[in-house]
Amino acid sequence: MNPTSLSASPAPRDVAFLVFRDFQIQDVTGPLAAFEVASRLLGDDAYGCQVISLAGGPVQSSAGLEVTTGKAGFSAYDTVIVAGAGLGAYPDDALPETCDYLNHVVAKGARRIASVCTGAFILAASGLLDGRCATTHWKYAARLQREYPRVKVDGDRIFTREGGIWTSAGVTTGIDMALAMIEEDHGVDLSHAVAQMLVVYHRRPGGQSQFSAIADMEPESDRIRNVLTYIREHLHESLSTELLASVACLSPRQFGRAFLAETGETPAKAVERLRVEVARQRVERGAEPIEIIAHKIGFTDPERMRRAFIRVLGHPPQSIRRMASREASPLA
Repeated sequence: MNPTSLSASPAPRDVAFLVFRDFQIQDVTGPLAAFEVASRLLGDDAYGCQVISLAGGPVQSSAGLEVTTGKAGFSAYDTVIVAGAGLGAYPDDALPETCDYLNHVVAKGARRIASVCTGAFILAASGLLDGRCATTHWKYAARLQREYPRVKVDGDRIFTREGGIWTSAGVTTGIDMALAMIEEDHGVDLSHAVAQMLVVYHRRPGGQSQFSAIADMEPESDRIRNVLTYIREHLHESLSTELLASVACLSPRQFGRAFLAETGETPAKAVERLRVEVARQRVERGAEPIEIIAHKIGFTDPERMRRAFIRVLGHPPQSIRRMASREASPLA
């Protein structure tokens, strides 16, 4: 199923968190806390939150904590948020029933369907992400693209939205997504106040990069592994897609497709992220001028490095250096 639109919100706004065995508990508790605080600040029942499962009853999270759930009902919810799994998996045994249920709640008029982390795999299996841009945790972005090629996977975003379909990257990004939903419903002032109460940044935009550790990626082929090694060893040089394709012994078009499929990143984004990872370490040590670091790491000028830091880390190099300095200073 690939709905083109979702109907208007019922009142009050009921938010249901759909879970299954071994779900990641923070995928639920993070955004749930945001909606709870929003209701308290408004002084009414702006959001009615509940945790549901297909069968109802106690459901064990990946941390071993059990959550008492209601049985997934067939009434119209305003928003349904599908949790991810603690180990990056999802419920293969119950997947057909889960997909049927999600398509049912869309048909019943749910205004928003969302996922946190690997919950995106369930939305994809339901057909809800066909032809849409979606994200998941960076570690599983390439897998999501391989298994569901009709989805436009963007592993570089912390959350995405197309119409009434939302996806977020995982764990704390579920809070960012919830804040964006609250802003959509009640305005920026309320979402800002909720962020302050939760002591979180207000609010990371959906387009901000996930900070994925490129070094931890495990491409399937030797070609792409060799390219990543080449990038790390030649960061200070110009690294065009054409050059990297020649390292992989592929045409630029073949290389771009293979690299994205195996890493969840485009070659250009991977180069930028690797440079940021290396530059960040040198910036935090605080010894070298930022201009020198930018030149040595291959950014060519400080402004390019500043923009890359903001895209990937959310802060410019100067702020990263100040934060590192404060953390290193002994308490008075």
